[in-house]
Amino acid sequence: MIKTKKRGQLYVISGPSGCGKDTIVNSLLKKNKNLWLSISCTSRAPRGNEKDGVEYFFLSEEEFEKEIENDGFLEYAKYAGNYYGTPKKSIEEHLNNGEDVILVIEIQGALKIKNLLPETLFIFILPPSMKELKRRLEGRGTEDKEKIDKRFLRAYEEINEVGKYNYVVVNDEVKNAVEKVNAILISEKCRVDRILELDVDNIEEEIHEALVK
Repeated sequence: MIKTKKRGQLYVISGPSGCGKDTIVNSLLKKNKNLWLSISCTSRAPRGNEKDGVEYFFLSEEEFEKEIENDGFLEYAKYAGNYYGTPKKSIEEHLNNGEDVILVIEIQGALKIKNLLPETLFIFILPPSMKELKRRLEGRGTEDKEKIDKRFLRAYEEINEVGKYNYVVVNDEVKNAVEKVNAILISEKCRVDRILELDVDNIEEEIHEALVK
């Protein structure tokens, strides 16, 4: 009855460090077979058991800047002394193949994408409280107190940008947060402006068959 757009939908998920956005996205990927996670590039060193090509593509600062010169990023930014960027080519390929693409990026980069690709859907993940956010940052055990304090103060600045997003979800309990974000993805696929056109000829044929019966 309807013809849907063949091009996939781009989703951006942001939120302060420690809000649990990566955990939420990993659950979404298990629920949605047509959802592809874009892996960002960074110039920072791997943390813990992080592997190249899994959590990030880890580049040297020199390699990252060379990619910038070659216009290889949809967006990039420098955050806490390190570069982070979204590879352009792979995202376009997946969208054109009809796959939905999800990006987990910080707010500075998200706002750049909003200017470039306004049809993108933006979802902001909030912690249940600033106290809980501080506890989560400290509980990771991957950074010293100075870096944790910087991330915590940065989180306050980031949360002030929430009004520029389409949706906000509080991650008080992971299962509930995943269900809410998944409901957003489902509802967005049903919006009229995401449908290419009504197949009028097919509708008329169905009406005729129903009347004959």
